[in-house]
Amino acid sequence: MPLLFLTLLTALLYAAPPALVSFDTPYTISLVRSGVHQGAAEIVASSYEGTVLALTTEGEIRWQNELSGYTNHDLWVADLDGDGNDETLVANADGSIYCLGQDGALIWTFQPSQAPMISVATVVQDGITYVVAGGNDLSFYYLDGKGKLVKRLDSRTYSRERAGNRNNSKATPENNTHVVNFLRPFLRGDGQVGLVLHAFNNHMQGKGSLYLFEPLADAPYAVVEPKEKGPYGHLMPVDTDGDGVDEFLMGTSSMIQVASLAVVKATGENSEIYPMDQYKSQLDVFGYRVAQSVLIEEAGQPTYLTLFGSRIILQAVGQTPGAGEVLVCRYSFNDMWFNKATNQLILASSQSGGSGIHLIDLNDGNWKTAYEQLAPEGKLAKLINVRKVLERQLSDFDRPDWERSPLPVYLLAENTKEPAVRDLVNAMQATSDSPVFLEGATPNEKENWDRSTLGNAVYAAKRDRRMKYTADAQGIIDQIVPEYSKGPGLAFWAGHGNDPYMISTPTLKRVLDGAKGKRTVLIYPELEAHDENFSFVLKNHLYPIAEHARKTNAKIFVRNKHTFWHAGVYLPQWSKLVSGEYADVFVPAMEETTDKSMELSLAGRLGLWAAGSVDDWGTRCARDNASYFRARQHSHQMVPNHFLRTMVYHASLGARYMHNFAVDQEYISVLWELIARGALYVPQKNELLSISPVHLSMLPPDDYVLQEGSNVKWSTFYDEKREADNKLVFSRLNGTWPAAPNTEYDFSRYAANVKDRKLNFLPNYPAGIVLLTPPQNGPLSPRTKQARGLLADHLHPLYRDILTEYYTDGRDYFSSDGKEKFPAETYYKKVADDIDAKAKLLPITVTGEVAWVVSQTSPTHLRLTLIDNGWVNPDDRMAQLTFNTIAPVKITDLLSGETFTTSDNELSVLIATGSFRFLDVELGKPLE
Repeated sequence: MPLLFLTLLTALLYAAPPALVSFDTPYTISLVRSGVHQGAAEIVASSYEGTVLALTTEGEIRWQNELSGYTNHDLWVADLDGDGNDETLVANADGSIYCLGQDGALIWTFQPSQAPMISVATVVQDGITYVVAGGNDLSFYYLDGKGKLVKRLDSRTYSRERAGNRNNSKATPENNTHVVNFLRPFLRGDGQVGLVLHAFNNHMQGKGSLYLFEPLADAPYAVVEPKEKGPYGHLMPVDTDGDGVDEFLMGTSSMIQVASLAVVKATGENSEIYPMDQYKSQLDVFGYRVAQSVLIEEAGQPTYLTLFGSRIILQAVGQTPGAGEVLVCRYSFNDMWFNKATNQLILASSQSGGSGIHLIDLNDGNWKTAYEQLAPEGKLAKLINVRKVLERQLSDFDRPDWERSPLPVYLLAENTKEPAVRDLVNAMQATSDSPVFLEGATPNEKENWDRSTLGNAVYAAKRDRRMKYTADAQGIIDQIVPEYSKGPGLAFWAGHGNDPYMISTPTLKRVLDGAKGKRTVLIYPELEAHDENFSFVLKNHLYPIAEHARKTNAKIFVRNKHTFWHAGVYLPQWSKLVSGEYADVFVPAMEETTDKSMELSLAGRLGLWAAGSVDDWGTRCARDNASYFRARQHSHQMVPNHFLRTMVYHASLGARYMHNFAVDQEYISVLWELIARGALYVPQKNELLSISPVHLSMLPPDDYVLQEGSNVKWSTFYDEKREADNKLVFSRLNGTWPAAPNTEYDFSRYAANVKDRKLNFLPNYPAGIVLLTPPQNGPLSPRTKQARGLLADHLHPLYRDILTEYYTDGRDYFSSDGKEKFPAETYYKKVADDIDAKAKLLPITVTGEVAWVVSQTSPTHLRLTLIDNGWVNPDDRMAQLTFNTIAPVKITDLLSGETFTTSDNELSVLIATGSFRFLDVELGKPLE
């Protein structure tokens, strides 16, 4: 073969584009779509922060627009004006539809209400292109290409959705109404276009219905109910059989046990179901994922390509479920889009906080291998490197000699079975008393005991449907007690809100006796009920167990969700916890799933701890923590950097009981090393100096507030008058408001610097954490009957004479005698002004996109912890430090050794993407 020909062939081979190209962006990309600009394909994307951007297929950012700064729930790209270039339509959490031109500039805005817009698309009728949009205000809208309202359809006029027996709960929404999950055009046959609306009233459990409309019609011509359980997080109309009529590819947003691809016919008949658990042996088992499916051609066959977490499943149309091909990648992705015109698949960023967009060419025979070998770039590479950097720094770290010995930190049910992880644990335990690993021992079988004499018909009948009740009392004891011999103690589920009596009271006491003094942590998730029946449970089960627990070295880890720790706990039934009577037993922790109020939970748990109601507080990380809108459960992070930063933050605030769901134990093990070596300083409550001198004391919660904060499943509560009549201290917490802006008078905004209702696990609290506490002073405080004492007695001496107390029931503020009431909408300004003014009395305050904690470690040393607070959207962050009452003589990063100097009272410090810094602030004289 001639040399020239070989040279040319080699050049051609090397010039061929790769099967997968990754573009790094400055953002965590949540949504991706394809578009056309000047005849060329392009990518349109939205970031987690709400920035919309357009990129060429070579990865060049053509334009970007920050828009409102709030979350975009949906994108749609279409040519609205017929010039051959696509416009971009955005459904925003602030209740708006935004239209951006080909250069990214804002053309028009449509905002019918403040309830989040969830879906947007276009549909053509009689040659006219209409924008269709809807969300959580119970209606959907037709707009013309210039954003003018053409028609509004109120769901009450046609909806068939039911909310169950409304007599059971005054908080159940009305029947025959719904919110919009998806709006999409579809082919009806004979070239006719229809509009499909997927609607539900419950974003956690409702599978909803498909409403099929002729465009602009007043009512649907058909309603189709999906056969599988919901919720559904994906809808894609596509003609799977070539008959000119689209089917609907619908993917669940759920765990693997109920996850599926449903191919739903427009008639509702003969729908195909492809359960994901048919591939269970090829999937990683746990995690909440959206099954996103498109139709491609694979090996000459029409094939469903389903992105499910970190897997792509290829299932030929009509093929036996479970017989398809599974491609395994290391990472999961936030979104997927298929550009049929170019036969390219677009993947958004890694769910772990990556910043890439990935373009897969399905024409390339190597695309499957390229997907499986996808390597991290950008932010994801930085997150992976965080652990390596920390490991190097720890190898040279010596705990400062002025710091006391570390407090024990208890890690609950960590998975330490992998050999490398086990070796690390053994090495740590040989040299340090902390952390303490309490192995899990939750019984596989629950106790089947005679409840006929329980004394409460409701809980006598309750069972958790996920569990098997097949063990007798001795069987429970035999499952748990032998496990104590393997370590320093155990942590296990003793019950759940669905059934607190999974183990009967007598049997549970026998288990605690069997521990023979070793530490036990009894985990009780989701004890949310606040009726007289649950009062019975507390009186007859939990309080007696608490009494026995203090005799047997046990703790009760109450893993409650929603607004419990600043509202529900202040109901009379929980008075023995709040009073401090069982301060040595109860550990307030959080079930952070479906919640949009992490900054409130944190302030509530810290408030109880600081006030003396409890001696310890706890935390929990699990994959479903990342789900604030369960219809879009992209909660399958493979790199647990967000867990690492959460645990560092909470430990630096004094949390000593940590329940961490295993994702990548080698990665998270650096947390254990930080604790073991004393690099992570875990303070006592009287060492903290980043608590605001202003605190809100919680009265028994207003009933409306209580219902709002715990009603996160139902999505159909929006009513303009209802919102106008209920301007709350803690607002927008029901299921209507995923990622919605907080009101200006909401505590989260003015105290925590949290602007929206989503994953604010690492709030800034620029003036110090504003605690939510039991009442301390005046007639509203029953402190004479409390074992806990006063807040000022537990905090650092600095706070003794500077505390300011406000009172609230979550709706209004009150005078100290309870006789005057002040509306949140106006009175918040006084509280906010006081918070800002009193911040100047703290040694240090910090602003910027960081979480921060200050503790005193010796008379002349403070420990300042700074953390990148972009939980699933990490980035380099600049912390702005202000020294209010101190003049540091030396500031040192205890891990890197870097030193800082400041000639005035301010300092800027960079925190690297996905990381944190431990600064020692040395003082010239003792801080008293």
